[in-house]
Amino acid sequence: MNKKTLRDVSLNGKRVVMRVDFNVPIKEGVITDDTRIRGALPSINYVLEQGGSLVLMSHLGRPKGKGFEADFSLRPVAEYLADLLGKPVTFAADCANADAEIAALQPGGIVMLENTRFYKEEEGKAKKSDDMTEDEYKAKKAEMKEKQLALAKKLASYGDVYCNDAFGSAHRAHASTAVICQFMPENVAGFLMEKEIEYLGNAVESPTRPFVAILGGAKVSDKLAVVKNLLDKVDTLIIGGGMAYTFLKALGHDVGNSLCENDQLDYASEMIAKAKANGRQLLLPVDNVAADKFDPDANTQTVGNDIPAGWMALDIGLETTKLYSAAIASAKTVVWNGPMGCFEMPKFAAGTAGVCQAVADSGSVSVIGGGDSVSAVNKSGLAPKMTHISTGGGASLEFLEGKELPGVAALSEK
Repeated sequence: MNKKTLRDVSLNGKRVVMRVDFNVPIKEGVITDDTRIRGALPSINYVLEQGGSLVLMSHLGRPKGKGFEADFSLRPVAEYLADLLGKPVTFAADCANADAEIAALQPGGIVMLENTRFYKEEEGKAKKSDDMTEDEYKAKKAEMKEKQLALAKKLASYGDVYCNDAFGSAHRAHASTAVICQFMPENVAGFLMEKEIEYLGNAVESPTRPFVAILGGAKVSDKLAVVKNLLDKVDTLIIGGGMAYTFLKALGHDVGNSLCENDQLDYASEMIAKAKANGRQLLLPVDNVAADKFDPDANTQTVGNDIPAGWMALDIGLETTKLYSAAIASAKTVVWNGPMGCFEMPKFAAGTAGVCQAVADSGSVSVIGGGDSVSAVNKSGLAPKMTHISTGGGASLEFLEGKELPGVAALSEK
């Protein structure tokens, strides 16, 4: 962690513009999971305790970028945060026109800006229409970048120090996550960001061995670079979920109606060969829970690695769970991204639950990333036994790919 954090700068009397990840689920105006809000509280409280004031900004969902949309307003989040903190949070209804609210901000005070994605300039992307020439498209992109710079400069004008505590958005070079740093004298990581970088960084770059990585989820194509990168680093790579059946087909097995990406078969074969050449253990299912349809009430049977015609594998079987659990039990470092099956349906949840229990029992440094695997861990009740549960699905995935995250790269170095 060679980036400055909140501890490295003076905050007394300073306004801190803090990018948080308050992209939380809201149903009928009610926040149904406040994990991300609570995750930002240590950084928020620290700034206030040090005599600073706060300007909080975040995105919520995927609005169209054409102005206010009630379903994506952060106002309920501001009200929820005020209740959590036990103090007022001023809500600025327009993130790009909050000068009055900022001017009234006193030390110890908090202003929360409206959804940054109400402005398309936040993402800074230009869309190419069918009738647009290449030159027109280039001009449009340049224009959008200028507008993004202008929005970032405006957001920067609200404070003296910029703090990024939104790891979940760190893989995006948006106005509020990376571009703003061009206009601020100090750009630091919040405590949640610091924790994410340290745990993921240590796990991937300097793990205590044996190092076991567990990858699941639906598609190989979602994790192409992750598999390739981790096969240079791990001792054992465990593969489950829908992506396993592309690997099994590449080995010549019948996969029935299981999810399989035929255009990735050559890639799967290359990765199997790479694992062998690198002396890495690559574990694939040895038995599977197959269903006659994708349905909670489907008929099921446990089969080997050849899935019968008309059937689809929706979870790893008991023998595979034992195989994976044994590998996990010997690990000193575990990184897990993606479930072993369709764990949302009880008939196909046992594999993911078994792996979850194995990670919890292993005593390893365990880093859990990715929305579905985090959800599975929380559902299991075993979250307290995990070392670190990442708040950033896409960001943690890109980190595991070995990519540089724009929101991290832009921060000031120590």
